[in-house]
Amino acid sequence: MTPRPHWLFGDQLGPHFLDPRHGGPDAQAPVVMIEARAVLRRRRFHRAKAHLVLSAMRHRAAELGDRVTYVRAETYAEGLEQAVGRTSRVTVCHPTSRRALDFVGTLEGVEILPAKGFMVGHDDFAEWAGRHTGPRLRLESFYRWVRERHDLLMDGEDPAGGRWNLDHDNREPPPRGQDTLGVRGPWQPSEDAIDDEVRNDLDRWEHDGDVSFVGRDGPRRFPATRREALSALRHFVTHRLPDFGRYEDAMLAADPVMSHSLLSAPLNLGLLDPAECVERAVRAYRAGDAPLNSVEGFVRQIAGWREYVWHLYWHFGEEYRQRNALRHTAPLPDWFLGLDADAVTANCLSTVLAQVRDTGWTHHIPRLMVLGSRALQDGWDPAAVTDWFHRCFVDGYDWVMLPNVVGMSQYADGGLMTTKPYTSGGAYIHRMSDLCGPCAHRPSDRTGDRACPYTAGYWAFLHRHRARLAANHRTARAVKGLDRLKDLPELLDATARRGDTPP
Repeated sequence: MTPRPHWLFGDQLGPHFLDPRHGGPDAQAPVVMIEARAVLRRRRFHRAKAHLVLSAMRHRAAELGDRVTYVRAETYAEGLEQAVGRTSRVTVCHPTSRRALDFVGTLEGVEILPAKGFMVGHDDFAEWAGRHTGPRLRLESFYRWVRERHDLLMDGEDPAGGRWNLDHDNREPPPRGQDTLGVRGPWQPSEDAIDDEVRNDLDRWEHDGDVSFVGRDGPRRFPATRREALSALRHFVTHRLPDFGRYEDAMLAADPVMSHSLLSAPLNLGLLDPAECVERAVRAYRAGDAPLNSVEGFVRQIAGWREYVWHLYWHFGEEYRQRNALRHTAPLPDWFLGLDADAVTANCLSTVLAQVRDTGWTHHIPRLMVLGSRALQDGWDPAAVTDWFHRCFVDGYDWVMLPNVVGMSQYADGGLMTTKPYTSGGAYIHRMSDLCGPCAHRPSDRTGDRACPYTAGYWAFLHRHRARLAANHRTARAVKGLDRLKDLPELLDATARRGDTPP
């Protein structure tokens, strides 16, 4: 009997998605891949993201050769009909978005296989979540459970080094007087004929008015094949992981990558499996090639936070998308939507926005404490902020950005995911970066010609949500500080007058 075709989505590109030994399709099953132009029409994606995804898909199709039917169509439905006919009798691994899952669920004869690309299955997470009372499922508890379950950085029943959490060791500011960390640079790919083909297609579609992008494209910075992804992983563990931990939260204008891995994009394309990433890092620690704080920080990001976000996306349900506990409704300004870094005076925001414009990536602290904090302080609509992060980051997918932005960045869920809003004044950015020195604003100034928009915005945010934040033990002390600000009326007036003007 001929096996049913298997439909491979564009974020399911690693070999584990076709492995029959672990719940994949039959080893002889033909493969279907669909490049749907409507996806690029629906949203104004970052050009580098569109290039990366299409390049990765076409590279995978080239690897599969005669086994794959690669269809370029207007929609997934049209492409599926071209590939297998109207019966749509295919298998597919559990998609990573609700929209995609709902779509394949409407198709007759489609068999949905278990999700891949994650360390914790849906049933296992449900079992863990069922043991916790109340609405909140905290990362720390989940992370320790994953560590124990997968024997990651464990010495018997105890965590390696005697501590579960080494965050305290991983919050150092950047070394003063240095423009860069001085570590070996990240792995870099070499483009090929497939990349040229993708870029020519994008140029043509954009010229014809078929699609529209933001940001800049080229050269490609992230892996588009399994071979490239493994090279990037090896390079990071060997040359960059040892220095990762201590400066994990730091920012340098001339060194936006610092010691970060840049593995989120190949992980989210399915080119790498998270288990192999953390296991390689743990081996480096056991061999004495990387310190515990760096390895624990890396393991926490992948086996902790990434898994946690994936499962909260499904656990919270579709209604989570509409959460807006702070009732923020302001539209995103044009300069932000267009990645117009040159319109921005604040050096931290201009620098980070330029990084997004040029690469489609920044690490987690610029995302949270510069971009997300600006949105939170200015009261932008969290659904629109979520969409912006989804479109503008090469590693952005619905499951990634919905919990990260609604819950972590914008506190729109009212504390289901985090215990406090993550925002700060300019003092934090000044301490953790070299971005404030050349800035026209002063991080210590709340008012006046050189008032820092983050410092002023922080106090305006606390004032706007004073009643809610005064009742939170993690923000109550900061709220009391409002009573000591003699210039609060002037600060609030200046903040209100700024409006959509770039800070």
